[in-house]
Amino acid sequence: MIAILGAGESGIGAALLAKSKGLDVFVSDLNQIKPHYLEELVENQIPYEQGHHSEDKILQTQTIIKSPGIPETAPIIQKAKDKGIEVISEIEFATRYTTKGTFIGITGSNGKTTTTLLIYEILKNAGLDVALTGNIGNSLARAIAKREYDYYVVELSSFQLDSCYDFNPQIAVLLNITPDHLDRYGYELNNYIKSKFRIVQNHNPNNYFIYWAEDQNIKNYLEKHKVISQHIPFSYRKKENSSAYVENGIMHVFLNSKHFTMKTQELSLQGRHNLYNSMAAAAAALALDIKDEYIRKTLQTFKGVEHRLEKFLTIRGITFINDSKATNVNSVWYALESIKRPIVLIMGGIDKGNDYSLLYDLVKEKVKAIVALGKDNSKIINSFEKLVPVYDTHSMDEAVKQAYLLADKGDVVLLSPACASFDLFDNYIDRGKKFKEGVRSL
Repeated sequence: MIAILGAGESGIGAALLAKSKGLDVFVSDLNQIKPHYLEELVENQIPYEQGHHSEDKILQTQTIIKSPGIPETAPIIQKAKDKGIEVISEIEFATRYTTKGTFIGITGSNGKTTTTLLIYEILKNAGLDVALTGNIGNSLARAIAKREYDYYVVELSSFQLDSCYDFNPQIAVLLNITPDHLDRYGYELNNYIKSKFRIVQNHNPNNYFIYWAEDQNIKNYLEKHKVISQHIPFSYRKKENSSAYVENGIMHVFLNSKHFTMKTQELSLQGRHNLYNSMAAAAAALALDIKDEYIRKTLQTFKGVEHRLEKFLTIRGITFINDSKATNVNSVWYALESIKRPIVLIMGGIDKGNDYSLLYDLVKEKVKAIVALGKDNSKIINSFEKLVPVYDTHSMDEAVKQAYLLADKGDVVLLSPACASFDLFDNYIDRGKKFKEGVRSL
């Protein structure tokens, strides 16, 4: 029997796959299951429980598939491991039921979703049979339960990678590593770094590893650990061994005898962070032998990601930007760096061990005021009150109205929280939608 802990997207996807393969499966969630997921369980006659874990039943299983949101330190997980029960992620489980398919895995502290969508769109535009899966919204297990694809583009969080053991994406992209989720990793950055590098733990010389060569955490790790695959490092300026870089306004991407070039001004996504995302996507496409025309067309026309630096509305000359997906300090740094007008910044939520000092220079240079949004805003207030005025709010409507009052014509109101959303919202998507509802109601 297989027990699935957590009935979110990954858990339901795993349950559907297990059911389709004739496995005996049981779903358990400590919280109440959302109605649309509950409906799927009932429709497919999958046994479940909600509001508690029946430990006697769960600890009699051979395998536990755990939600990415459940930490390794959870008591039920510790008890299972003490009993020798296999504990794996939905990603690991899903790949056991594929007989074909090339996997492109994308991870990093920032830029995962944009790069994942870029790669997916390139493959789709090239006419390939491709599934978009993982942390981006649709579980890999759900896709495989439906049918097998030739290609799987998989966005991978560190939480998903933590319980992967045999999973091996033939093309692995590691965009960057900056402090994030440190509350989950014992406030030790090295633990988080090791988690990210699990994406290449099973690599072989036929695989490709695409990574940012200038990231100090990546460089330090590679100096001490050998990754056995074909390396495709990218950087902003041409460096020794760089496979992708920018020179005289031209983006160059090399792979063996292939050489892709494109003027940076032609990229639909501007800003240095998006340039890195574009280089990584182009490198992945070259590794798959996709023609230049499809790469260029996608990079020229890509529309961007909802809730990631999304220009939403302009009201009385004030532009409202939804960057709800910015759940760590580095993401906020990129957002502030990319905006050239005065900013009223809405930030806050559940702190993940953030070091806000990384933002001080940009805040002093660009931010007129900060509107703190969360149940407990004390850390943000204490971190920034000596730099700019900080206002304490506890609902999205209140935050949006306060930011609107503080902004002048020509300013930007930026929602870029640097924190998790779960104190007031279901997730970053819910937070972004509530922001847009609040702006519409002004």
